[in-house]
Amino acid sequence: MASRRALRVRISADAAGAGRMLGIDPGSRVTGFGVLESHARGVSYVEHGCVRLPDAGLSERLGVIYTQLGAVMDRCRPDVVVIEKVFMARNAQSALVLGQARGAAVVAAVSRGLEVVEYSALQVKQAVVGRGRADKRQVQHMVQALLGLAKAPSADAADALACAICHAHHAVGAMRFERGVTRGGQRG
Repeated sequence: MASRRALRVRISADAAGAGRMLGIDPGSRVTGFGVLESHARGVSYVEHGCVRLPDAGLSERLGVIYTQLGAVMDRCRPDVVVIEKVFMARNAQSALVLGQARGAAVVAAVSRGLEVVEYSALQVKQAVVGRGRADKRQVQHMVQALLGLAKAPSADAADALACAICHAHHAVGAMRFERGVTRGGQRG
């Protein structure tokens, strides 16, 4: 079980993109998800998990992603869904299937009227680990440390939580920039 320790990042409750964030790491066999909540004291952990897909045809697996992530959205009621952008893999067929899994997750969010925000894997790793070429174990370790989790989440769930952490960092930056522009006039 996770402690309720908040990240050191401070985010006001009205920060752009803040509130409850559902991070998603889409996959054709396992799709990770993680939920964080931002508040005046920072960002705290809510829950994480994985949608494990059956050994079935692609259409059935996409339906499972849509249905199960939809259930997570209905239960957790996020304000924003954060998802990793698809990168071009060596295998074009794998990239196509991954894109379809990602699409099922995006449609689940959009059908519920939720905002969807995207970050590249490089941006997510940079925000969480401090370098964009971090490996999965480094991401798992940093997610565990930042959120005060008793044990490291699975790689898929850690990647999803990392997406939400990345968005929290970007929301803080946007809020600080907006405050600077508002207080100091236009920057140029």
